[in-house]
Amino acid sequence: MAPHFAAAAQRLEPRARLLKLNADEAPEASAALGVSGIPALILLKDGREVARQAGAMTTDQIIAWMNQALAAG
Repeated sequence: MAPHFAAAAQRLEPRARLLKLNADEAPEASAALGVSGIPALILLKDGREVARQAGAMTTDQIIAWMNQALAAG
């Protein structure tokens, strides 16, 4: 999923910033976010979670998921 994530990040800038967290290198952060499966996408807006999605997605799916979540929130 890494290439799709990178492509989505590039297409969404500057409207949104996508960040990648390595759960193996930052287990405390993963636990604090309640990540139970990888890959996991968590959409934060103004510091609060507005959507969560588990499983691999394509570039277009990531962008559509984010747009839908922001429109609903």
